[in-house]
Amino acid sequence: MAIFQNKNHQVNNLVTATLSGVFGKACVINAERVLGGGCINNASKLETNFGNFFLKWNANCAIDIFIREAESLKELKKAAGESLVIPEVIAAKQVDETPGFLVLEYLENSNSKSGNDERLGYGLARIHKYRQEEFGFYSNNYCGATLQNNSWNKNWAEFFRDNRLQFILNRIEKRRPVPSDERKIYEKLLERIEGLIPGESIPVLIHGDLWSGNYMVSEKGPALIDPASCYADREMEFAIMTMFGGFSQRFYDAYNDVYPLPADWKHRNSLYQLYHVLNHYLLFGGGYQNQALHIAENYI
Repeated sequence: MAIFQNKNHQVNNLVTATLSGVFGKACVINAERVLGGGCINNASKLETNFGNFFLKWNANCAIDIFIREAESLKELKKAAGESLVIPEVIAAKQVDETPGFLVLEYLENSNSKSGNDERLGYGLARIHKYRQEEFGFYSNNYCGATLQNNSWNKNWAEFFRDNRLQFILNRIEKRRPVPSDERKIYEKLLERIEGLIPGESIPVLIHGDLWSGNYMVSEKGPALIDPASCYADREMEFAIMTMFGGFSQRFYDAYNDVYPLPADWKHRNSLYQLYHVLNHYLLFGGGYQNQALHIAENYI
């Protein structure tokens, strides 16, 4: 506990110095409330003379994880416009000899549920109309704590095969041996990817890790947090959304009113889920191994 308190004090000093530079006047933290719910980073609400902010920090993580998250939030904010709430990035710092952190505008939770599913559907459809020329992103970033290879590629099947499935399988093999019979199943799947995915995919901006825990209803409206953004086929977004549920039919109806999904999108849904199942296997092990194998076998 003493080590945590010392780190927390150090972070607060860094944050006040940074915010003083941002606002051009000395920043004072009047109160701090530690927030729960995060499984990776420390989080708190800061009450300052410049208003309230959300702070998350860590000393034991990838050095650029907060810088990369800030990039995703800024890109989402450009794409969303006024349709969804994306928290404003105030400051971000990488991990060095001191902890890294991310400071965002603080969003108050709302108890209102009326119309939010529809607003989320409309807003996500708008984000998915924000396009690029190629699949990828400006920097490699992180889905949870897992590095993502976002190098640009004009071909979606190649990007999904090489930058997502093959890349994460390589990371799994570095952490825990993959039996040869399992490896052969994945190799067969990788060989078939180009025949399983439509060739006319469009590179659009996605949140990248949009499960119910990364969506909140704020007093300003539906808000997206903790992104792992890239330009991808939009069906990739629905992989993680359908893994754990939490999104109503009202959401899907609103989304389809703006940007109808292909009639056969569910045929590919579990294929795209494979990336997230493999990521969970990388991070947590356990039953995700068999779940991933079952998905792969269904497509070969």
